[in-house]
Amino acid sequence: MKIKEAAKILNTTTKTLRFYESKGLITPEKDENNQYRIYTEYDLYRINTILALREIGVSVEEIKTLLNNPNLSMSQYLDIQRSALFEQWIEMRDMIETIDQMLDSGSNSVDNIHQLANHLKNLKEIRSKWQDRWNFDDQAMDYDENIKKEGHVFNVHEGYDEALATVEEKVHIQAEDIVLDIGIGTGNLGSRFLKKEAHVIGVDQSEKMLEICKGKHPEIETRKGHFLALPLLDHSVDAIVSSYALHHLPDEEKLLALIEMTRVLKSNGQICIADLMFENQANRKKVLEAYQEAGNQVAIEVIHDEYFADKSILANWLSENGYQVEIIQFNDILGLIYAKKY
Repeated sequence: MKIKEAAKILNTTTKTLRFYESKGLITPEKDENNQYRIYTEYDLYRINTILALREIGVSVEEIKTLLNNPNLSMSQYLDIQRSALFEQWIEMRDMIETIDQMLDSGSNSVDNIHQLANHLKNLKEIRSKWQDRWNFDDQAMDYDENIKKEGHVFNVHEGYDEALATVEEKVHIQAEDIVLDIGIGTGNLGSRFLKKEAHVIGVDQSEKMLEICKGKHPEIETRKGHFLALPLLDHSVDAIVSSYALHHLPDEEKLLALIEMTRVLKSNGQICIADLMFENQANRKKVLEAYQEAGNQVAIEVIHDEYFADKSILANWLSENGYQVEIIQFNDILGLIYAKKY
């Protein structure tokens, strides 16, 4: 179809479409005879995604980054729209909660209002600035093959199979329950719940990881998102699992992740996290000193490069927020937290 027809279908203007083309966001084919632009159904999906993202305030440059893969499928375009809309919705919820706190405080103090406003600004910055500095898109293709469980000077995957099996054992679900796997990667954990006839939703920020997960396990519903902006409605899942993903969040953001998990979890729901974590800060110091004495500089560098959790902080937060908590430590660096809401 030509540009006027495309603009009419999308409820926009030809000027807008030309603008997006000038910015390199769309590249419609052109008729060889008259150079008229020809828009395909695929082009319409891409443009619709751009329009939706612009509507919620995403900049042109940010959109260019989001849509830098020219071979995205139509379902992937829709998934990107959903992810962006959920992030916007969560931001709006934060704003409403901040206003409620201002009203409930009963104080008209400028300092009080300023403090709450800064809190809101901080939340917004934390959610928007998260970046994948490990580039999981590039790791996705060979991820499973690179999970080495032995033979390294410092092996972060020691106990990997035991940890995933323990998560499967701890989380009790029934057929048709909804299980959310955050940071699902290629689906090694979430797929374990398919045999229990659960509906598994896998969330990951890496489109390549989601693509490979879907190829391996077509039954899993994949969604683009991350710990701090889960693309799900409130109280919509029966269980949340995660493995080897939470340690990519700095410590101050891990508790925000628990808040977000609690938002989407049903009453009496379950959370089970297997990840790189120490029992507490004293244990972290002891382990690092042991590696230092052994001359294992690789281990020390890896621990400092990642954000291994303090398991005691996570467990305390869960206990204080209505969960019964059980903790397991598989080895010096790998632990598990199981929590059931009551």
